[in-house]
Amino acid sequence: MDGHHGAAHSPTTGVPTRRAVLYALRRHGPMAPDLLSASLGISRTAVLQHLRSLAAAGLVARVAVRHGVGRPRHVYDLTSAAQVAFPSNYLGLSRGLLDAVDAIGGRQLVERAFQTRRATLATELRDRLARKGLRDAPLADRARELAVFQDEQGYQAECSREIPLADPSEPLPAARDGVIRMREHNCAILEIARETPAACRAEVQLFRDVLGARVVRETHIAAGARCCTYRIEERPARA
Repeated sequence: MDGHHGAAHSPTTGVPTRRAVLYALRRHGPMAPDLLSASLGISRTAVLQHLRSLAAAGLVARVAVRHGVGRPRHVYDLTSAAQVAFPSNYLGLSRGLLDAVDAIGGRQLVERAFQTRRATLATELRDRLARKGLRDAPLADRARELAVFQDEQGYQAECSREIPLADPSEPLPAARDGVIRMREHNCAILEIARETPAACRAEVQLFRDVLGARVVRETHIAAGARCCTYRIEERPARA
């Protein structure tokens, strides 16, 4: 059955073989290549090729198992990182929890839930800025770090700002009108954002709180734009 290499399919599951290997390890626990070969109906050589690829991706690991005296037997098992390869229902859970909060306390309680989350994130971000020596840094530096944080959360965020005097110390690339703009090219909570406007209101307020600046959302993915764009400016000095 060596013709099943590469893009081979398991005759019993109809899914790509590499995924079938992961599913077999999830269902049965640690397995030797010979057992995987018999279980999936493909050659041992093909199994080893897929295991090497999965190990290189950090999804499986080779483990030595001892049974009495003699040389240990080597089997393969999933790593904790392999969870990403299996179905999840975080969106369904999130929607269900929001519906439950709405049923208990209405839209007002939903709003409070997002504001509580906003306060938690604000504390986390302020601590992050402090650890990096950016708490009292120029707004451009703090906005850039906020974009880094948002990028880490899956929003594909970036910042831009005009360099009025071509100052090489300016941390951000140029934008035409001189203000800072942060763009999020992906919405990591898009379905929630479309159904629950409180999520996006809390995000804008989070940025205002953490940066201590004026933040205006100019474009919005949830409203059909290609990205969320935030205009960031220093707050006018009080008279």
